[in-house]
Amino acid sequence: MFDPKEFLRRCPTALQGLVTAAHPLAQLTTLNVGGPAGVVCRIGTIEQARRFQDICHEIAAPCYILGAGSNVLAPDGGYPGVILRIATEDFAIKGDTITAGAGWDFDRLIAKCLDQELTGLEFASGIPGTLGGALVGNAGCYGHEIGEFLEEAVILRRDGTLDTVGPDAFGFAYRTTNLRETGDFLLAATLRLQRGNLEQARAQRQEKLQDRLTKHPVNIPSAGSWFRNLPAETPGGRRRAAGQLLELAGAKDMREGDAQVFSRHANMIINAGQATSAQIRTLADRMAQAVADKFHVQLIEEVRELTPPAP
Repeated sequence: MFDPKEFLRRCPTALQGLVTAAHPLAQLTTLNVGGPAGVVCRIGTIEQARRFQDICHEIAAPCYILGAGSNVLAPDGGYPGVILRIATEDFAIKGDTITAGAGWDFDRLIAKCLDQELTGLEFASGIPGTLGGALVGNAGCYGHEIGEFLEEAVILRRDGTLDTVGPDAFGFAYRTTNLRETGDFLLAATLRLQRGNLEQARAQRQEKLQDRLTKHPVNIPSAGSWFRNLPAETPGGRRRAAGQLLELAGAKDMREGDAQVFSRHANMIINAGQATSAQIRTLADRMAQAVADKFHVQLIEEVRELTPPAP
């Protein structure tokens, strides 16, 4: 059983200020739900990541890597282990490439790139979360994915090995990568951009931001799109929008307590007040079942559930 006091006892004095015990996960996730974590560790450097990882190994502590918490459902009972929050924010430019820490807010990074006259990422303007989270989940929209831009990344393996890897190591696929399963730490990434039409890129960014304000619950607690879009019905065609099937299945009328489907987008669940993780879980299951019943299609969740370790 995880003992926060033992974890803190093993932390060097220089790291103790980066550790918080019993921190509510509701304050670390964009859905604003979840009980307390055993400890939360803020990681700003590679050496900090290595030391916290070592301590987890020493006491066999379960750990979960969390960025901005934008694609996560945290349990009401909390997480009896270590939450590692990647907050690395280094930034450097070399030619048409940028190297940035995984903790960068993704949208803020897009704006910074444009300030440096580098284009390419503006299609993703407004996507919540960190650069690390975007890469691990291969975030995308409007026909593009972040994986298209990756040149190399710095990874801290579970065994303590520090590797610099290329895109092949990620196994980029629709809204997923190998790192979602391995639990390796993504610490930094190098992206290849371009010095394109800056005026056009800035206009596209504003268009995408406005589109999100119109269609998405930008100022309401939410985890973004809950289910992945479905494969195209014909080769080379566009993916079928999960939101369209959900709307046709009546999902927009669904709610469980303060957990409800967003009125302008049937593939998004919002916390309208004091929703619990259990209510959100029940609502998501109802949504998936409605689509299965009407269309005989099994939706796959894009949001990840932070599952407590088995006793």
